[in-house]
Amino acid sequence: MTLHSKIETAIDPVKLDRLAEVAVKVGLQLQRHQDLVITAPISALPLVRLITSHAYKAGAGLVTTFYSDEETVLARYAHAPDASFDKASGWLYEGMAKAYDQGAARLAISGENPMMLASADPEKVARANKANSIAYKPALEKISNFDINWHICSYPNPAWARQVFPGVSEEEAVHLLAEAIFSASRINTPDPIAAWNDHNANLKKRSSWLNGERFAALHFTGPGTDLTVGLADGHEWHGGASTAKNGVTCNPNIPTEEVFTTPHALKVEGIVSSTKPLSHQGTLIDNIQVRFEAGRIVEAKALKGETVLTKVLDTDEGARRLGEVALVPHSSPISASGVLFYNTLFDENASCHIALGQCYSKCFLDGASLTPDQIRAQGGNSSLIHIDWMIGSDKVDIDGMRADGSKVPVMRKGEWA
Repeated sequence: MTLHSKIETAIDPVKLDRLAEVAVKVGLQLQRHQDLVITAPISALPLVRLITSHAYKAGAGLVTTFYSDEETVLARYAHAPDASFDKASGWLYEGMAKAYDQGAARLAISGENPMMLASADPEKVARANKANSIAYKPALEKISNFDINWHICSYPNPAWARQVFPGVSEEEAVHLLAEAIFSASRINTPDPIAAWNDHNANLKKRSSWLNGERFAALHFTGPGTDLTVGLADGHEWHGGASTAKNGVTCNPNIPTEEVFTTPHALKVEGIVSSTKPLSHQGTLIDNIQVRFEAGRIVEAKALKGETVLTKVLDTDEGARRLGEVALVPHSSPISASGVLFYNTLFDENASCHIALGQCYSKCFLDGASLTPDQIRAQGGNSSLIHIDWMIGSDKVDIDGMRADGSKVPVMRKGEWA
């Protein structure tokens, strides 16, 4: 038996098939005759094959997959000429944007090695990321504006598994990570689709309460944190399943434990410290501390990865402002697991978090009908990036602040008040 086949046998095939089914039926709610564009690391081929099968069973028109590979990415940093790092495949993203314009759905499988670029030149990493962000914008706008039904799920890449579960064999690490993914994604329940229906209903109750309160701001307090996040004018809270502009109700992220909305790009004040590491483009950024004035980060430092953090903040004007604020109870299943995934899709669902950069237009009342200028006028941020990082813990309190200055407890010690 080869090592590759050993790794695959470490993953429960029944549960992997359930994950694929949930991705198509809950994550995407793929429609009959709808095309699907998939991006995935090549290590996720077993999951891609299962998702493709379920997509066609659901009546998909055409499924097209684009693969990435760690070795070929590293080859660029080892051997490419300097000018390479200011280039990106804009033609590819233009093609994706065209597919979305024509009604295609989008599915991304995450699972890359979180430390893939840890030894690469941070300057080259930053340049390549910026070039890619610029090229990706036509496609990203279709996603961030929620024009289409889209979804992200994960596959336990061996390199990722070794990072999350060091000190055991690669086979055992993959097994442990796979089980953690299945648990967080509610695949271990007798009826995962029914479990997601119930969970979506609970998240809807939370977002409905927050929408009823119409807070002007949220005040976060905790160790190294005293932060007031003003909320955008006409903001709207969302969580779990959402309806895209094409009329399809989907779950963009699996797993998800958050309710989230749009901050006001000009009304964030104070200091905040991260409570979990941020894995970004192969670099681990840890112990982030920043200070906001008039919505903009004016001071930033990190114990690890500070150079990369600085480059991220210099991507464009909007990179130093917030595009999202999200509330997650400390007792969420992902937090309770005690696993640090080094993957934002999971770690953000263990903790309250904020996101630098681009806002979601859907997080406004009647957001589907608002123009970019109207979103900007109401406080929505615009940027080439959207990067979540965690600021919640069992030591953080959150108050909702009304326009008249009165306060309402929202969270105490990381739990809903």
